[in-house]
This record gives sequence, structure tokens and C-alpha cells, in this order.
Amino acid sequence: MVEPRFKNESDVELVRAIAQGDEQALAALYDRHGPTLFGLLLRILNDRLEAEDVLQDVFVQVWQEACRFDESRGRPFTWLVTIARSRAIDRVRARGSRDRKETEASRANWEETYDIADDAIRSEESELIHRALAEIPREQREVILLAYFHGLSQSEIASRTGTPLGTIKTRMRAGIKRLKAILCQKIHGRGDEKN
Repeated sequence: MVEPRFKNESDVELVRAIAQGDEQALAALYDRHGPTLFGLLLRILNDRLEAEDVLQDVFVQVWQEACRFDESRGRPFTWLVTIARSRAIDRVRARGSRDRKETEASRANWEETYDIADDAIRSEESELIHRALAEIPREQREVILLAYFHGLSQSEIASRTGTPLGTIKTRMRAGIKRLKAILCQKIHGRGDEKN
């Protein structure tokens, strides 16, 4: 069982703790992203046992290389997906010397693999945005949702909601500023309240 102290830690904080040799942080990162990575590996390798084996290799590599992770170059989840994809493709290539036919079938999935990894990253980003939206006031959230997810102009939002256009513009500005601060805090672990 993973310690509760890691429940609210960001991925970056977990990787930092792993770099310091904290096994519980590694377990927390595994619990958080292991199922998604396993699905990706299973799709590439088409073999449950190999996917489990490669997933273990991924987290061994994370354990060994956490101190080299550079958060300025990307998020931990993207790093995990990159490691998993690379290890899986290496495994498929190694398999080729044993079974050429299986390798050919797997090659057809390589392009699809990149789409799956991108979908996984987009899914994580979407979840992050939805959680951030839930934290801003309802009036600001409504304006942002109507503009960005329903494609309405500010004038159309004002007309649809019966709210003055100036109020819509103010809510939009305030909502985007607050959303940016929340996302910066969630992604980088600290707010960017000045912007």
C-alpha cells in the first residue's frame, strides 16, 4: 500500500523523491501511471507477459535515471511514455531475430503506437484542464466552456446568457488568468500568479 503522503504529490515531486532513493515514491508513480503504460505496452507487444516484463523494465529505468530527469524538457508522464514506447519497440525488434513473422505483424502497429501514446498524453492533459476548470468560479468556467469548447464568440455568449458583453469579457479575462495560474501550479508545482 502506497503511503497517503504521496496521494497529492505531483509527478515531478514523486520523481524528485525517487531520485533521492524513496521506494514509496516509485510505488506511487507506478500506481498512478502503471495501468496506462501497461495498456500502451500491451497494444505494442500484443503479449501480456512481455508487456508486464517491459513495464517492470520501465520502472527499473525510472529508478535508475530519476536523478537525470529534467522537468524543463517535459512532464514526467511524457518521459514515462517515451521510455515505455522505446523499450517496447526494442523488444519487438529483438523478437524479430526469433520470429520474423511476429515482427512483421508488430511493425504494422508501430505507427498506431505513436497515436496511442499521443492519445494517452492528450487524455492526461484533458483531465488536468477539466480539474483546473472545476476550481474556477462557475461564471468564469461557463464563459470559457462556451467559448473554447462550443466555439461561441463573446457576443454570442452574451446573447445566449443574457449577460452584458463587458461582463462576459471581464469574466473571460479573469477566468483565463485564474486557469493559467492553476495549470501552472498543477504542472510545475508552484503558481504563476503574476501572469
